[in-house]
Amino acid sequence: QVQLVESGGGLVQPGGSLRLSCAASGSFFSIYAMGWYRQATGKQRELVAAVTSGGSTNYADSVKGRFTVSRDNAKNTVYLQMDSLKPEDTAVYYCYADVGIDRGSIPDDYWGQGTQVTVSS
Repeated sequence: QVQLVESGGGLVQPGGSLRLSCAASGSFFSIYAMGWYRQATGKQRELVAAVTSGGSTNYADSVKGRFTVSRDNAKNTVYLQMDSLKPEDTAVYYCYADVGIDRGSIPDDYWGQGTQVTVSS
């Protein structure tokens, strides 16, 4: 089994910063892409940012230049540094990981429990 545990959400004023962390644990062969989605009330879940095991990154247009995704492969952990936060960034943020359980197996997606980020004055 693979578990993803998130931390770092909370309440922040517009223009402020937060850093989310997500650590993967369990028995697996390799973690491929890791990243973050978010879901605001009444909206569909959307990709925020992702990073491959080699360090290539991808961002939603709405967060480019403000958010930075990174990972520590030795710790099986992905981070999301969020700067210049806006009220529209308010959402539940979910981390995910594409995990190969065994050598040669097709990766499966695993998800964290979600952490609330609220941007409000």
